[in-house]
Amino acid sequence: MLAPRRPRGARGPRAGRWCREGQVGRLTDVSRSVLIIEDDPRIRRIVQMTLQREGLDVVEADSGESGLERLGETDFDVVLLDLMLPGKDGFEVCREIRRTSNVPIIMVTARGDSHDVVAGLESGADDYVSKPFVAKELSARIRALARRTRVPEPRVHITVADLEIAPQDGTVTRDGELVNLTRTEFRLLCELATEPGRVLSREELLERVWGYDYFGDSRLVDVHVRRLRMKVEEDPSHPSVVTTVRGMGYRVPG
Repeated sequence: MLAPRRPRGARGPRAGRWCREGQVGRLTDVSRSVLIIEDDPRIRRIVQMTLQREGLDVVEADSGESGLERLGETDFDVVLLDLMLPGKDGFEVCREIRRTSNVPIIMVTARGDSHDVVAGLESGADDYVSKPFVAKELSARIRALARRTRVPEPRVHITVADLEIAPQDGTVTRDGELVNLTRTEFRLLCELATEPGRVLSREELLERVWGYDYFGDSRLVDVHVRRLRMKVEEDPSHPSVVTTVRGMGYRVPG
């Protein structure tokens, strides 16, 4: 189970509660608008109250179809997407969003098994959180999303193999053609590309890209590396841009 490090003295959620309300610090310098796609009105209300206390604008959708309609009408900074939805489930909705948008997606699920977590990430989610969770956990995920949209700025222009990376513009091109990456995939590539030849461990990438500590679970990194390779490698099964150093981590050529 992938979980953020709990602050000292913090208590877990009460049994039977989806989210334990508690005092949470206001977010600063974070995304301004959040779309919640959740069919349970009680959960939507709790999440809305939590995020509004953080100073965020919240829009609700009670199904995947209505959520996609909202996304077609308005630009959002973060999407909270429930996995278990009537009609189109969260996996399908996530894939549809990714066809047209790179908006950060947090998959919200009651399922904690590895198969569903990995499937959600491979569908295009940037992160996930499992029910039940405390309000501070949700706030931490959104803070991390806000931080990860910032990219390293040591160089104006970075070249890796046949890729041209422009950190200031948030773009990657190959032979003049734009390579469509999500914000998290772009941040992951930038972190590796700014230190060519150096091996970055999964733990280091978790801290740099996702912005807070996890208890040694590498699924977020591994799934996003696979997704990144599908977009930047000529042959993803034999990668040359993002390579694996067994037992150590990942690197790009120096």
